[in-house]
Amino acid sequence: MTEKSIITPYELMGGEATVLSLVDRFYFYMDTLPEVQGIRKIHAESLSNAKDKLFKFLSGWLGGPDLFIQEFGHPMLRRRHLPFAIGQSESDQWMICMNKAMSELEMDEDLKKALLESLDQLAHHMMNQ
Repeated sequence: MTEKSIITPYELMGGEATVLSLVDRFYFYMDTLPEVQGIRKIHAESLSNAKDKLFKFLSGWLGGPDLFIQEFGHPMLRRRHLPFAIGQSESDQWMICMNKAMSELEMDEDLKKALLESLDQLAHHMMNQ
């Protein structure tokens, strides 16, 4: 009897290279769009640490290597974000960046829609204001 391998969103969207591209574009928009400066101000001047952590988180979240867990332990995202004031505006700004970054990726539109819905739920879960 052979085991059926599960194809993950990570694999379906193109693996490491695509996730790196997504994160790079996400932070490009955060750094350049005037309408998202509220969340940009929450971040350090250099976005390199944030890029690294988001890449590692998304890698595992999408079904790829659990890089974040290996380095930092369980994500506990809400707890890790409690020091920052995150309301509807910040959640919406995060999603503006993510929507723009995702729009640049070539992938199945149904997969893209499902991922964006899940990411929107995640962004709302971070709200603490």
